[in-house]
Amino acid sequence: MMQATDATAIRTPSTDSAPLEGFVGSHVGILKQLRALDELPALMEPAARARRIAADSLALFREGILEHHLDEERELFVAALASAQPGAEKARVQVMVERLTREHRIIEGVWKFLEKDLKRVTKGQDAELDVHEVHALVTAYTSHAAFEESEFLPLCQVILGRNGNHMAALGLSLHMRHTPPIVGHI
Repeated sequence: MMQATDATAIRTPSTDSAPLEGFVGSHVGILKQLRALDELPALMEPAARARRIAADSLALFREGILEHHLDEERELFVAALASAQPGAEKARVQVMVERLTREHRIIEGVWKFLEKDLKRVTKGQDAELDVHEVHALVTAYTSHAAFEESEFLPLCQVILGRNGNHMAALGLSLHMRHTPPIVGHI
């Protein structure tokens, strides 16, 4: 049997751990990023909802509110002024029409300010949507609609309701504004 000498002794592992230092702690960053990834599905629904709200708001203004303002200004306001009794009633309608028209321009101005950023939101792009302007738009329109519903439209009902022909003319005028033109061939 041979005895081990110092030169041939079984060596114990080196205490030099330099090769392992690259591995020690490397999982900290990986695990941190994986925890963030785990949050991603929960964040996607609010982001998708933000894109939908922005897209729906763009469509509402383009196809609803702006068209609604034109209907009011070109048809309803004109009909109410034409049918109002001269004197105090006509003056009251005129003041209301001026107020509502002024509010339309204010609402449309705030909208123009927000529209560019809302378009970016619909595409999932970074946007600096001004929370104060969004609130100003919602507040202005809420106030506008409340006045119109509680004051102006009931007055229009009285004024246009006095003569069925006036109400019918308004209905026909609105219908014609929204009917696509007929293209015919002769």
